[in-house]
Amino acid sequence: MSYQASRSMALNLWGKLGSNPIGRTLFSKAVCFKAPYFASIHPYFHRLEPGLVEVHVKKRRSVTNHINTVHAIAMCNAAELAAGTCLDVSLDARYRWIPVGMEVKYQKMAKTNLRAVCEIANYQNLQEGDHVLPVSVLDTQGVEVFNAQIKMKVSARK
Repeated sequence: MSYQASRSMALNLWGKLGSNPIGRTLFSKAVCFKAPYFASIHPYFHRLEPGLVEVHVKKRRSVTNHINTVHAIAMCNAAELAAGTCLDVSLDARYRWIPVGMEVKYQKMAKTNLRAVCEIANYQNLQEGDHVLPVSVLDTQGVEVFNAQIKMKVSARK
């Protein structure tokens, strides 16, 4: 069976808005309108293409903890957003997905702005079943401060 490119609304909207910073800001707000919980981290989509998504999160008071580092759950939100969006724009149009689990590892204290990166190698070959998507969260120096393995269930569209 040959790959049918994603018909994701997000990918379509990115095609219209993603070429400049103002458009990327509008796109980021649109994603948060569709999935309001993600607005809590004020994400900014920097890259979005099949197989690769990069989401930025500024270190601001609303995402920090009692020791003034980015809160663990804020990083979990960024990781889930990056993975879900990456799978959405990459997955064969005949399939749908839902997250079913997440395993995280805190590597270092997150003291700066962050970027969550999800890359799916060979996304054209994803079939029904469970798939684990890796997400790396990096600080402004490019040091990984957090990583997640997000388990997604892929099934045929009805």
